[in-house]
Amino acid sequence: MIKGNDIVIVGIQPWDIEIGSNCKNIALEFAKENRVLYVNPPMDRITRMKLRKERKIQKRIQIAKGEVVDIEQITENLWNVYPKATIESINWIGFHSIFKILNKRNAKLFSNDIVSAVSRLGFSDFILFNDSSMFLGLHLKELLQPKVYVYYMRDYLVKVPYWQKHGERIEPEVVRKADVLTTNSDFFAAFGQQFNKHSYMVGQGCDVSQFSEEENTIEIPEDLKQIAGTKIGYVGSLTTLRLDLNLLEFLAKQRKDWNIVLVGPEDQDFKNSSLHHLPNVHFLGSKPNSELPGYVKGFDVAINPQLINNITIGNYPRKIDEYLAMGKPIVATKTEAMKMFNDFVLLASTNQEYLIQIERALVNNDDEIAKKRIAFAKSHTWTNNVDAIYNAITIATNNKIQWD
Repeated sequence: MIKGNDIVIVGIQPWDIEIGSNCKNIALEFAKENRVLYVNPPMDRITRMKLRKERKIQKRIQIAKGEVVDIEQITENLWNVYPKATIESINWIGFHSIFKILNKRNAKLFSNDIVSAVSRLGFSDFILFNDSSMFLGLHLKELLQPKVYVYYMRDYLVKVPYWQKHGERIEPEVVRKADVLTTNSDFFAAFGQQFNKHSYMVGQGCDVSQFSEEENTIEIPEDLKQIAGTKIGYVGSLTTLRLDLNLLEFLAKQRKDWNIVLVGPEDQDFKNSSLHHLPNVHFLGSKPNSELPGYVKGFDVAINPQLINNITIGNYPRKIDEYLAMGKPIVATKTEAMKMFNDFVLLASTNQEYLIQIERALVNNDDEIAKKRIAFAKSHTWTNNVDAIYNAITIATNNKIQWD
């Protein structure tokens, strides 16, 4: 492992985000053997104006005014800094030349706050780890002068409307400037190879301890028990941006003896879909995270009926690790990112293939296969993920970074 270094992390998610965050998990792992500064994204002017009554924004305004300290210690080796500067909201600007000027100004304001925090903490000669902050990240290498600049790509953000206008032009430039690109899928690594020879797939960490069933203590919820017969289930957000409504309808109509069980919050398209009129499709609603393992336990086959589009094509499916940790047979959409699961998950490209693979999954399942699935899921720890990041950094820098 890399040990005894100073690491500065920037990204697009603040430390106080209420959902899970790859970057936060990576930061905690980095901090086991290094000093780490996690930098929240700066507050932009429009957010400051529109959301000024929200508690989190009020805190940031107080920090900007110097009324509240900007650095908080999270663990012995990990600190979180709230940038004081308010940057301009510029993503709406259509002219690249104007955007370029204002984006560099924003980056300077942001970097000034980082330099201040680094100085106060006594950091020096640090590694800069950038989690997908492509706009501000375009200038951070020259403004901060890190000894290594790592860009981390885990979503196809340039295909998301907010990032697309300027991101399709800027992100390749950030990848070129980086000393090393780390990604969580082969798809993104192949994308990065076009611009930077030091582009590596480092996998994905996942805490699957919640889904451990070794002691047989996880209980199947009552609403799932009440559904008699074969249960083909999905747990997660039900959004038509990522999931294939037509596929789910096809499965329900083709195999009326199967129950399609969907656990999670619905977007409006799901709420309005014809699935609600099919007797063997069961919407169980949003559930607390602590209850999700019980639902997975009650499935006969777990599925990931993912659409293939610009947003989903390269995504690492963390949900697959959770299904595997329960030892469940799984059928999922075949994508580039799913190649690494090929020995443990049945993959399908068409509606008919899904039907065939689910039938196969229901038949070909035993304790030995389940044990192999569980072992594979447990190998995807954050420790292993960060070790792969360390290895990529070391290769890219010709072993100049200190290792233990």
